[in-house]
Amino acid sequence: MPDQPSASLHDLLLDRLHHSGLAPEVQELLHELVPDEAGRSSGGRAGPVQLRSITAAGWRGIGPRTTLELPPGPGLVVVAGPNGSGKSSFAEAAETALTGRNSRWDGRRATDWQKGWRNLHSPDVTPEVSVVLSVGERGEAVTLRRTWHGPKVDEARTRVEGADGSERKLEEVVDAEALDLARPFLPYSELGSMINGTLGGLHDAFFKLLGLELLAELDGRVKDAVSQCKQTVDRTDALTARLLGDLGALDDPRAREAVQALSGAKPDLGRVRALLESRAPAAEAKLARLRRHATLTGPDLAEVGGAVARLREAAARAEEARYGTAEEARRMARLLEAAIEHQRRSRNTDCPVCGAENRLDREWAEQTRAEVERLQTAAADAEAARQEVAVSVRAGHGLVQPVPVWLRGEPSPLAAVWQEWTRCRDITHPRELADRLERAAAALDDACRQVREEAARRLAEHDGAWQPFAVRLAEWLGAAEAKEAALDRGRHARKARTWLRPIIDELRDARLRPFARRSQEVWQLLCEHSSVMLGSVTLAGTPGRGKVVLDVSVDDMSAPAYSVMSQGELHSLALSLFLPRATHADSPFGFLVIDDPVQSMDPEKVEGLARVLDACARDRQVIVFTHDTRLQQAVAHLGIKATILRVSRQTDSVVGVETLTDPVEQALAEARAISLDPNLPQAVADHVLPAMCRVAVEAACLETARRRLRDEQGLGLRTVEERVQSLDRTKSYVSLALLGDEQQHARAAVERICPGGWTLIETFNTGAHTSLPTVDDRRSLVRRTKALATAIRSGTGSQNAGGAR
Repeated sequence: MPDQPSASLHDLLLDRLHHSGLAPEVQELLHELVPDEAGRSSGGRAGPVQLRSITAAGWRGIGPRTTLELPPGPGLVVVAGPNGSGKSSFAEAAETALTGRNSRWDGRRATDWQKGWRNLHSPDVTPEVSVVLSVGERGEAVTLRRTWHGPKVDEARTRVEGADGSERKLEEVVDAEALDLARPFLPYSELGSMINGTLGGLHDAFFKLLGLELLAELDGRVKDAVSQCKQTVDRTDALTARLLGDLGALDDPRAREAVQALSGAKPDLGRVRALLESRAPAAEAKLARLRRHATLTGPDLAEVGGAVARLREAAARAEEARYGTAEEARRMARLLEAAIEHQRRSRNTDCPVCGAENRLDREWAEQTRAEVERLQTAAADAEAARQEVAVSVRAGHGLVQPVPVWLRGEPSPLAAVWQEWTRCRDITHPRELADRLERAAAALDDACRQVREEAARRLAEHDGAWQPFAVRLAEWLGAAEAKEAALDRGRHARKARTWLRPIIDELRDARLRPFARRSQEVWQLLCEHSSVMLGSVTLAGTPGRGKVVLDVSVDDMSAPAYSVMSQGELHSLALSLFLPRATHADSPFGFLVIDDPVQSMDPEKVEGLARVLDACARDRQVIVFTHDTRLQQAVAHLGIKATILRVSRQTDSVVGVETLTDPVEQALAEARAISLDPNLPQAVADHVLPAMCRVAVEAACLETARRRLRDEQGLGLRTVEERVQSLDRTKSYVSLALLGDEQQHARAAVERICPGGWTLIETFNTGAHTSLPTVDDRRSLVRRTKALATAIRSGTGSQNAGGAR
């Protein structure tokens, strides 16, 4: 994975701003608009998550329950099998268990999905998909199980269980945002659909993944600042024009003076202010109070009416709910489910409570399942009703505003009516709150109307025709002062935006550059001999309106990607864009699931794919499903370490899984074949056979060392891999496996579990040098090697490696 920039975008922006040379006012504006980094998501990394197994029953091509066991830790796993064997059903099962959806059916007709998700040969099997995850540095086993309780695809529930069987919350195990941004699944259907005209979805995912939302938000804030300033200026200009027209029709010396102050290129705000301040302070205070009364508004009766209706509806639904609490119904449902499970496992139809015989029969089970579903529905209804009551009560409280500050000190009937309105916030019962809101709002609205009418009458009497214009002129003065501030702020905002746009492009491209480089590396491995070259990968635009721009050329001539690429090249391009995103450093997922990436690839691309998968598998669990045997052949040809699982399907959707490759057994089998070859020259055997036996023992040591370091020493995945990758001698392999410390001498430990084993290890070492002992008994050497490897794997030995024949 490419290195990630160490400094945050927030810090980089502030550093560039500090050295920008912009005017202090512009810098101050940008400091004000830069979003705060506190509370922003860090990508949801809660610890590494890997797959231990995938299980399916009654799902897609899998009938009876079948489990695909996966080796722990980083490494390449190839799940092979012919079309129709059920291998892709495992991939879809893992995706559905983790995400709750199957991307293969996204955008397809609902009827197709409704007909195709259940296994046709197992109508009596309860459909289920599940994955066992290894979560956190200590590899805690957590099971995600999705079970269907009805005929529709959305009639399912997901249960998350810890290693001790306790129920967990899904969000505690899998970060939903990380699952969306660094999605570790690439189904075959997305190899084609991922490449479309705009790549908008990929653009938005990268934008969030790289933390570029801060840039988009800042750009939007500066743009809004420019727009808001312009709107303020335009509103003031329109207000000036209307006021000048109306003042010109008034025969009053104050009106004529106001016209002179407002006319000209720049209105005289000081002159207008002096005109308005010519009143006596007491009179002005009285007018100010009357103006507040004249503009007084109470509650919005339409809003209150809607809130009252929702409160009454919520109260009615809560009263209709059969169970008082959702928890009560859920507890009863779990109790009945446990009873069904007890009867299914024990197959005893006698009641364990009352002892009645044959009470727990099939009819009882069906009735009980129906009761479970009814209870679950009742629980959901009760919970929804309770939530609706809470939401409607909060909404009703939100309409109640406190008594205005300026009204609190006035001994008036209005203050008392308003205080009665505020007491509605103390009521939590929905029906009582609805009644009180309705009565109090009507009373307050009527009181506010009376106060407004009286204030307007008194204002009209106070100053005749001039007073309304004085009020409007005071409003204009505030708007004109806001316009002056907006003109300055608008100039600063435009300068800020001019400076900011290239900075945003620079920081965005810098953040994307490692991913673009990684995409190019993947493309070069996949399409080494192609005439199509993938150059820069850039982001253009902002979320919701952006796209990924691909620099594609054919024989040094620029060309649109989709018109010049073959299907295999398009698939390679999809992989080139998927892998940098899925292997992002902040992703908590230590695994990738890729379904059938080999199709449409020529032999060179298949070998390139094997190299790409091998590179990813160095620090991740890479699980590839394929029906194409060329990937297995490329893995073997390139000497890539991989676990090969074969999926086969018998009649009635009975699916089986077998491991084709065990590193120890494979090395022993190869050594055994050499030992049984009568035509093999002695000199060749002396060179080859000890080396092959050494490979078997080192493979057994690696397996045992990984298990010991993880389970006994509690080391994290990354630390374990660093330890095993540093081994360079067979004896250090053995020391790490048996003692947990590659620096210690393991002779005593080897002799304890397998007497004669240390002499055998020294035979391997000397057999790899130029001065070689003769292998007198080849078959005995293989048998002794097997005994030693078995003892290392188990930790105890039952055979004598020195004496076994």
